[in-house]
Amino acid sequence: MSDCILLIGHGSRQEDGNEEIRRFAGMLAERYPDWRLETCFIEFADPLLSEGLDRAAARAERVIAVPLILNAAGHVKLEVPEQVDAARERHPGVDFRLARHLGVSESSLGLVERRLRDAMQALHVPDPRTTGVILLGRGSSDRTANGELARLGRWLYEGGEHDLVDIAFTGVTHPRLEAVVQRHHLLGATQQVILPYYLFTGRLIERIEQQVERLRIQYPRTVFALADYLGFEPEVFDLIAHRVEEARTGQAMLECDGCPHRAAAGHHHHHHH
Repeated sequence: MSDCILLIGHGSRQEDGNEEIRRFAGMLAERYPDWRLETCFIEFADPLLSEGLDRAAARAERVIAVPLILNAAGHVKLEVPEQVDAARERHPGVDFRLARHLGVSESSLGLVERRLRDAMQALHVPDPRTTGVILLGRGSSDRTANGELARLGRWLYEGGEHDLVDIAFTGVTHPRLEAVVQRHHLLGATQQVILPYYLFTGRLIERIEQQVERLRIQYPRTVFALADYLGFEPEVFDLIAHRVEEARTGQAMLECDGCPHRAAAGHHHHHHH
């Protein structure tokens, strides 16, 4: 059976972020030259998801849709499955498979740990016990999506020597970055490392950079290191390949537990696992 892998980006109001996803798709195609690839976006950029599904269906007997999203909230749990269901009705002869979102895994932990090591090197390797670590995510109204970041933060704490490892969010929920920085300052952290748990650049990455510049002014005796987002790293490519294989072999299990969108949508919320 011929496959087409459909990469589903979130989409950004800033074209730089959308262009990064397109470049990422090109690098993925070089890494896996046997794959047929299409790229689409949930919002803010073309082609949108429905058109991407149609394009992929025109090229293969089986479409494997892969959300390039780190945490499972409304887009992953509700919008993408509904669009895939609609594509099944439009293309009854095509087998549509929905892969899991990228989520938290040993691969993502290893990448975040490397980002932390690089940041510590940039700070000239200070004492980790006096260096606070803040894992910064997007934030969601979905508790399980926020819980994924908390799980990664716990893994990061258990694997290192830092006394202070906390999570923060750029919006929707709390705590926010400024509040956690203040807490670390009061607890005696003389250095702070901020680790953005974001896949690609965009408006929020620029906002984080501006916030860190303001924090440097507010806390002149604290040294801040802002790590890069995840981006074009081998662990990300490998994780996508793993998600594709899960969907191809029928091993993908989508995120539904604790889903407020399921309760809100009632009987209309259904997934083809």
